[in-house]
Amino acid sequence: MVMVDQVFLSQRVFTGLDNEVRPLAMAVAGDRIVEVVELSDLAEKLPVWEAESGGRLSVVDFGDAFVAPGFHDSHVHFFHSAVYSSPLATTFLGENEQDCVNRMVAFAKTRPEGWLLAQGWRQYRWDPPVMPTKASLDAAFPDRPVALYSGDAHTLWLNSVALAELGIDEDSVAPEGGYYSRDEQGELTGIVGEVAAMELMPRIMNAFSDDEIADAYQGFLATLAKNGITSVCDMSLMASPGLDFIRDDIHARLLGEGRLTARIHLFPTLLDDQGRFEAMRRDYCDPRLQAPGFKQFFDGVSSAHTAWLTEPYTSDPSTVGRPSVDPCIMRKRVLAAAEKGYPVRIHAIGDAAIHCALDIFEEARDVYGPLPEGLHNCIEHLENFLPQDVERLAKLDVVAAVQPPHMTLDPGGPERDLGPDRVPYMWPFRMLLDDGATLAFGTDSPVVAPNSLDVLYSAVTRQDPASHAPCGGWLPQQRIMRAEALRAYTHGSAAAAGRADELGLVAPGYLADLVVLDTDLVACADDELQNARVLATVLGGETVYSAAETALQ
Repeated sequence: MVMVDQVFLSQRVFTGLDNEVRPLAMAVAGDRIVEVVELSDLAEKLPVWEAESGGRLSVVDFGDAFVAPGFHDSHVHFFHSAVYSSPLATTFLGENEQDCVNRMVAFAKTRPEGWLLAQGWRQYRWDPPVMPTKASLDAAFPDRPVALYSGDAHTLWLNSVALAELGIDEDSVAPEGGYYSRDEQGELTGIVGEVAAMELMPRIMNAFSDDEIADAYQGFLATLAKNGITSVCDMSLMASPGLDFIRDDIHARLLGEGRLTARIHLFPTLLDDQGRFEAMRRDYCDPRLQAPGFKQFFDGVSSAHTAWLTEPYTSDPSTVGRPSVDPCIMRKRVLAAAEKGYPVRIHAIGDAAIHCALDIFEEARDVYGPLPEGLHNCIEHLENFLPQDVERLAKLDVVAAVQPPHMTLDPGGPERDLGPDRVPYMWPFRMLLDDGATLAFGTDSPVVAPNSLDVLYSAVTRQDPASHAPCGGWLPQQRIMRAEALRAYTHGSAAAAGRADELGLVAPGYLADLVVLDTDLVACADDELQNARVLATVLGGETVYSAAETALQ
């Protein structure tokens, strides 16, 4: 007999098993749901549970609040999200190059020594939309290193002091898959991109102690809980061969100290040497900390013309972008992982990258068979499809891990960069679901903030969370239903983490991870979605966020 410890009640529960919201009671033993019953049956069940608990049963009645499985952000760069949302750094988009410099001058007053870090600039959103250079930073900071990471996390903007400290001079050669930008005279501009930028970040971040990083992690965990996010996938951002930004030691430390208030799924970089992942897979078996598989980059981003396309960019016919990893190397590594039954998640934005990734996954499936039950290969971002590739995801059991707020980060950008013929196959959520694919929602934080309601709003309206443009939604035929969006942000993301058998549903046997809101997310009007408020976040039966308690602090 399983002893029930807690019972959670609500008039409005979305289980994820169907599209309905209904009055239910959820009986929890330890950290798992053991029974779900209609509220009309509670009078009969409650005395039994009470007797079995020896009078120690806790009953939490959420009234008519909306209860759903806890949200699961399927794509977070935890290290960068934590650091850039902490006092260690700052974030902003900026209105133009000089505005960003001015903001850094203001931030410098809060950190009088050492590196100055910021994240979030996007030159294509500026007026004028031109790439910055080190000159403006040098004028304000002639003696102190400054590094500004772009909003898409693919480009660094450095001043001369930073370049010197990092050992980059006019004779330096960028690593494969990256670049050091130069002007017409061959002089470094201070812009470093793709793999070259990722390789430099660990050396910059060494300025912070483990205690500072742990505090930043705890602060970001609090942000996740406030947004009703109970699980995340911590996706590697490769720094150099054999090194990425998965700080499993910090996660493990917080777990050991009882401070890990979300389930963390680690996806280190896919390399020839699988030893680091296999050690994580062996060592982290706690329900709150696991290592399900690998991550690897296959291309860059469309706005920088580094996403890999089959046909040239409309805005720059001289290029189709490029793969960031040689396709032969990617194939070899994915097949090696498939041989051992390990899932792989591939960053692929351009249609050529998506097509090649699907070809590799298909070959791996043909050679080694499907992955072990419950595990899935994934493609991350998938912004620009070839029409014939949309239906292949479902056929190959590849999860589409997408970030709805990304659709409107660059208004008019897809039309400018890719032209009208390719735009209809960008972020085709409706098409993917109709073809039977599994969607897994996330944010790519810190590319966009881990605001759960913005994720849902973007998915169902196809509009920007801030401006609410365009009217009627961008490619509105690709809008999806509320229940579908909720499932993508719960059970779909659990599938990407290989845990759809125990996460993402309100059902017996599933972990008691819940989000409680003051608004029915299935029934409310579109313009009410973002005004909903998280009342409580429950992780394994433990309340890790309470709006009422926060208000009293």
